[in-house]
Amino acid sequence: MNSKQPKMPALKDANIVKIAVEMDDQVPQLIEFNQKQPLAATILELCNAWDLPDASLYALQFSENNYQNYITEKNRNEIKNGSVLKLTFSPSKTAHDILHKLNTGTNEEKVQALQKLSKLSIDTTFAHEFISKQGLQLIVSMIEGGKCKGAVLAYSLVSFVELMYHGIVFWDILECPFIQTVASYVNNQSADAQDHKIVQASLSILESIVLNGNAKKYELVEKEVTFPNLVAHLHNSNPVVQQNAMALINALFLKADLAKRRAVSATLCSKQVRNIILSNIIQPSTEQIGAEMAHQLYVLQTLSLSLLEQRMNSKMDPQDQDAHEKIKELRKIAFETDSNAGNDSAVRRQLGVFAKDYKKLGFKCDINPAQDFMETPPGMLALDCMVYFARTHTESYTKVVLENSCRADEHECPFGRTSVELVRLLCEILRIGEQPSEQATTFHPMFFTHDHPFYEFYCICIVLLNKTWKEMRATIEDFVKVFSVVREQITRALACQPTSMEKFKAKLQLLTYSEITNLWQQERTTREEWESHAQPIVELKEIIMPEILDLIQRNRIGYLVEGTRFTKYSPRGQRVKDKFWYVCLSPNHKVFHYGDCDEKSVPTIEELPNKLDVVDIKALITGKDCPHMRDKGRKTTPQLAFSLSLDSVEMTTLDFVAPDDQVYGYWTDGINALLGNKMTSKETENDLDTLLSMEIKLRLLDAEGIIIPQEPPPVPADPPNYDFCHDMK
Repeated sequence: MNSKQPKMPALKDANIVKIAVEMDDQVPQLIEFNQKQPLAATILELCNAWDLPDASLYALQFSENNYQNYITEKNRNEIKNGSVLKLTFSPSKTAHDILHKLNTGTNEEKVQALQKLSKLSIDTTFAHEFISKQGLQLIVSMIEGGKCKGAVLAYSLVSFVELMYHGIVFWDILECPFIQTVASYVNNQSADAQDHKIVQASLSILESIVLNGNAKKYELVEKEVTFPNLVAHLHNSNPVVQQNAMALINALFLKADLAKRRAVSATLCSKQVRNIILSNIIQPSTEQIGAEMAHQLYVLQTLSLSLLEQRMNSKMDPQDQDAHEKIKELRKIAFETDSNAGNDSAVRRQLGVFAKDYKKLGFKCDINPAQDFMETPPGMLALDCMVYFARTHTESYTKVVLENSCRADEHECPFGRTSVELVRLLCEILRIGEQPSEQATTFHPMFFTHDHPFYEFYCICIVLLNKTWKEMRATIEDFVKVFSVVREQITRALACQPTSMEKFKAKLQLLTYSEITNLWQQERTTREEWESHAQPIVELKEIIMPEILDLIQRNRIGYLVEGTRFTKYSPRGQRVKDKFWYVCLSPNHKVFHYGDCDEKSVPTIEELPNKLDVVDIKALITGKDCPHMRDKGRKTTPQLAFSLSLDSVEMTTLDFVAPDDQVYGYWTDGINALLGNKMTSKETENDLDTLLSMEIKLRLLDAEGIIIPQEPPPVPADPPNYDFCHDMK
């Protein structure tokens, strides 16, 4: 007896993907690409189908959306169903052909070859092949010979930048003639010689030499490129040239010794240069400034303020006569006038009035005020600020001092002591002494409007402190409380990004003690409501919480679907200027799509060539445990780093560095949600607290005015009987 068994459906092989392969002047092929089959075998099959004689001369390339990297055994896992590839000449043959045209071709052929080289050099595989064939040496010799002109020179410089990006060759190999030639393109200000590509590539090369080369290379660049020439490029209408010029200025500033830094700062802080930065970069488009330019302005601001670090960490030397004279000058400006400054001074000194004056000035140690400047920070920087205030704002200075001299002792605001603490607070707010962050983009435009921005900043804040002290009717016991209010006033005003010192001062006028108190009261009231520990509220929260967490989870996954632009990092762990990549989650939440992008555009999901299945993610790694954060020192920010550990042989991790805390929190939350893990970020805590508070307020509207007890009322005792039925008959 024969019985036919039903056929079992064939199991789908996960290693087989269906793709299309194109080639110039050929009909595209639709093939099944086997991830387990060697690439050479696949290429041989394609060549046979198109009757191409030597398969060893060919390679596969991605061809979608200008993503033209060669496919290797390492990145072949990026090929997914529906991918479109291109069969083209191999990196080795392409590099050989380009070199041949550069050596023997006409000028037009050289331009075409260099144009192709500038695009292909982005790919690491091609870069290795080209460099191994002495191609980089040829490009260097072409540039340093000084014979290249126009498009040949422009594409040579751009190709050099892209080839060096991969870190295959160290920057120290570059010799003096090459650096001098590149510097000449930066120094040449004639209109005919200014090609944007040439200038921006030259600036980028010199910046990399300064940051990555040895001390001799830095000295050579510093000698060849003058700051007036760099500042002149800030007038350029091309934002990339402006940006690269600012980056080179910062690089030279960063690598200089203290003496040179002061000289550089004197140039950059001069009124002429500040006006150029304000009129050409900040004022025309404060809101439209790109992330990279904002970062460069932040770095310049940080480096300029860092020059105060030495004074901030210097104690007063008892033998420093200049410092002692400054202390005497503070007393003299406050208490001596022309009418009593003559012979009366000797009498006053004999009577010990100086000590009384120093007490009125508010020094802790009125016998020897020098003791007030022994603690660091702020050290001698506090004295510098006080003297600047007395000399340049004499009327405000004497008003502050004399007002406090006339107050009752318990309400006196001690100028000396508060100044020392205020300078310490300002150094803390502005992070003076810290190295520039790799990710920060927040700068203060008002610091580019004054010759002595920090000192002027102090002068505004010391007047504010005195005003707040009066408004609070504070005593010396309220010292800490007053400073907590002043800190809040300053940080809230700075957060508004005032464009001048006057606007900063105007903002502080609005942030009175009363206003700060109201703001704190509003925040406290809100916080108390959602921090309530009443048992009924706690139980209600427990009921609502799963719904809120589900809402937050959907929000985070939606954020991943929308996608985010991340900054690229080089293989050496350094932040790469003007290199970005975009990552988003597919609408069905099953695949991550990613690929290169520029600073402003938001690519669609179809424009992102790379894919990563969510099921291939083993775990989320954060912080210093990430592979790309190991042994990188202070070059990157481990707190914003996270990696996806993958269940793949070809690519073990996908590494990220978030631009800020919020993006970091949203992405780690979203990934944890996809993996079925708990969301642990601060953003989730804040959102949960806020949404719970709002939901509870809505549900308790009918209970408004009713005092909710901390504990539920006791359950009454049982009644003596349960005869509650009423007979209606």
